[in-house]
Amino acid sequence: MKKRNKLFYAGVTTAAAAVLLAGCVETKSDVEDTKTDNQNSGQPAIEILGMAANEADMNILRDQLVKNGFEVKLNIQPDYGSFTTQKDAGNYDVALSSWTTVTGNPDYAVRGLFKSGGDYSDTSDKTVDKLIDEASTLTGKEAEEKYAELEQALVFDNAYIAPLYISKKFQGIYSKEVNPDTVRLPKSRAQAWEEISFNDQSKNATETLVLHQAIASLTSLDPIKGNDGSINTLNTNMYVRLVNLTDTDEVVSDGSLSIDHASSEDNKSYYFVLRDDINFTKVENGAAVDTGDLVSAEDVVFSLERAKDEKSVPDHRTYSIHENIDTVTVVDDIGELKEITSSEGGSILEALSDDLPAAIAEVVTDEKDVDNAAGKYQVVKITTADPFPQVLNYLAHQSGGIVSEAQVTAVNTFDVASYDPNKDIAYGDQSTVTEGASYNNQLWASGPYIMVKKNDYEATFVKNPAYAPGTENEPLINNISVRFIQDNDSALSALRNGEIHVLQSVPETKIDIVEGDSNLTLKTADSNAVSYALFNPSGREVSKSADLRKAVLYSINQDEFISYYQGNKLKAVSTVSPLINTGLELVADPEKAKEFLNAYKESK
Repeated sequence: MKKRNKLFYAGVTTAAAAVLLAGCVETKSDVEDTKTDNQNSGQPAIEILGMAANEADMNILRDQLVKNGFEVKLNIQPDYGSFTTQKDAGNYDVALSSWTTVTGNPDYAVRGLFKSGGDYSDTSDKTVDKLIDEASTLTGKEAEEKYAELEQALVFDNAYIAPLYISKKFQGIYSKEVNPDTVRLPKSRAQAWEEISFNDQSKNATETLVLHQAIASLTSLDPIKGNDGSINTLNTNMYVRLVNLTDTDEVVSDGSLSIDHASSEDNKSYYFVLRDDINFTKVENGAAVDTGDLVSAEDVVFSLERAKDEKSVPDHRTYSIHENIDTVTVVDDIGELKEITSSEGGSILEALSDDLPAAIAEVVTDEKDVDNAAGKYQVVKITTADPFPQVLNYLAHQSGGIVSEAQVTAVNTFDVASYDPNKDIAYGDQSTVTEGASYNNQLWASGPYIMVKKNDYEATFVKNPAYAPGTENEPLINNISVRFIQDNDSALSALRNGEIHVLQSVPETKIDIVEGDSNLTLKTADSNAVSYALFNPSGREVSKSADLRKAVLYSINQDEFISYYQGNKLKAVSTVSPLINTGLELVADPEKAKEFLNAYKESK
């Protein structure tokens, strides 16, 4: 029996019917008239930064702020790269942001974002830090209460963010060619490619599956150096992890590097028995080549040690996700597995013995000695200083992907402290796979696919020939292209024409088009995606004044966003909202907005 570890939280948010408003958003002329009045009266100015793809949200938010006494400037950037450049330069008061909790646990919804030094916020608040740490160890009603305290501090007490809505997932499939039953739509994890099949299975070996991604500029193909939408799906399919998430956020060994996993009774030690039928693959002459190098326990130790070490790579984006890991070791004594009691009762050895090709007769430390069929296994042990069962969710994140110790060490020969991006080439740099004179593909993939090359138009992937061959986990399709199309309407048009086979995110306003096309199939699921307005933490008036931020906060009417999206959004309070119902709610309140705005003016 395959075990599924899941954290159960009281009051998980469910999809609710949205209230459609009878009115509509103000017209541009209405807004411009009010804006002129604000300018003449010396009202505070707010610069909203966003991408062209989110222009509707920017317009709605602008209308709401203008109506509540602000002058508003829109800073609309054409793509994610230019948006990030503007954000990094601090050219905004409010940045339209979004976050999807791809690990399925609430700690991830806040730790990497809002804890001091987080990836997307420079906010340093000891109260917020303390609440994040306290909540991470709790479940059930206690977790709900602690996350409510966190939301109160994050949103209502300090207004570090202003929530807009929770999204649902709408996936479009060109079912004339692709079998929709093989295309998964998980709540949290990135799309899994290895299970997808054409209707005519004979095409799996010869035809190219064309997928879609809006962002063409890739942060890094080193799984620990990026944590954004440009690489999450790509790295998830290039690097195998110790565990995976099911479509409903359960942690399982299915389709991962571990055949089975177990935790100790005190939830401080976690054991993983490894499979021996996955090798690293590399690229030679445009093809994937089996390196013959087993994805082993030594590579797991190397990968996770560097994942939790802030100084292991320059510009490390994901270390906070893995900071609760204390040690990563290879078990060298089967006696330990017999002596330690598992969280299920019985021994760890008993807990690890489901679905093995042969009973564990010996644990080995050297990959050369591994032979699962003969009962010789490698077992990895991860410990945490304190009980922290959410560590399993983090191991399912793309940053938990297993890289080759030999290859990464061979490529990253520079000194991290003095790293110069103008001359030093780090493992996973997109320039090494980009077509042109600098092409020098360094990638070694442990997952089902490897990127062969990319350009501004698409990224090309081929199947890893050494990924669990002959098993149910072997990838079905040999060739995959990820087409970069930023504009949603253009992407939908490409889907309808069969130019792409899966559109992972169908705009809510276009659902009827997909449903009305006989060549397409629409899939729907809940998601952990939250859109919010992030305030600039430094260098602007909103950085210094909580009153000014709260005036913006209480100007936001989520019902107007839900109405625009035809009821296909849900209300949010924070990035935790899809995972835990804290009982808190943001209600638009023009009087409060005016009160806080006046308090800000009086403080000047």
